[in-house]
Amino acid sequence: MRMLWVAILMSFTSMIAMAADEGQSKPKGEPSATDLAKKAQNPVADMISLPFQWNSYFETGPKGKTQNAILIQPVIPITLNEDWNFITRPIIPLVEMPPLIDGQNRNHGLGNVQFQGFFSPKEPVNDWIIGFGAYLEFPTKSGPDGRFGSDNWSAGPAFVALQMKGQWVYGALISQLWSYSGNDPEVNLTSIQPFLNYNMADGWYLSASPVITANWSADSSETWTIPIGGGIGKVFKVGKQPVNAAIKAYHNVESPRAGADWQLQFQIQFLFPK
Repeated sequence: MRMLWVAILMSFTSMIAMAADEGQSKPKGEPSATDLAKKAQNPVADMISLPFQWNSYFETGPKGKTQNAILIQPVIPITLNEDWNFITRPIIPLVEMPPLIDGQNRNHGLGNVQFQGFFSPKEPVNDWIIGFGAYLEFPTKSGPDGRFGSDNWSAGPAFVALQMKGQWVYGALISQLWSYSGNDPEVNLTSIQPFLNYNMADGWYLSASPVITANWSADSSETWTIPIGGGIGKVFKVGKQPVNAAIKAYHNVESPRAGADWQLQFQIQFLFPK
């Protein structure tokens, strides 16, 4: 696993070097790298994108193993009328789970697919860009046990609000899931993702977007997962294709006993501006 992350870091460095060699010239009328970075930081932007996010969770479970997950998260905006968009955000997790107790094996498979759909006005509301809608989770897991997710069907509301002020893009995405069908223990999960981005020249940016969760169905000592941290990213082109690459690290200051101590995240996002 250490060698894999070395390879990822080397690839990240190589892509940035390639982008620097190509220079920053762009045809007239095309958005700049910084403009695209700001759009990529907006969860309800009117732009198609295809992110692939690799997450490694270290020191997971009583045996201190590493869990890995690739999240495929296509974002597809749909124009409803001259005032509103509907932003679709499915999340498809491909998971590698370590053994958490004796007798388990390391397994690979599909986790529970999720869907977020946001109605978003095209114009800001009192300087805030907003979106509201539904958050759904489907019991698509292929794993043999509960490590891959619940067998329940779950749904709830989701809301996002953000501002873009100069070089800053900041806001939060909040969602709630409740189970409504299935035989597993009930799902009652709140997710809060604050995000803070500082954009610099030539598409570079600093970013923090930890996902804070509260599992209200767990014991009080097992409820919260609170990561802190951040990272760096850059928007560049590979040929004519705009790409957003970022690497981040988070330490969990609060987590369940079986939760990870820290997390390393690498994302490649293909951007398709209009």
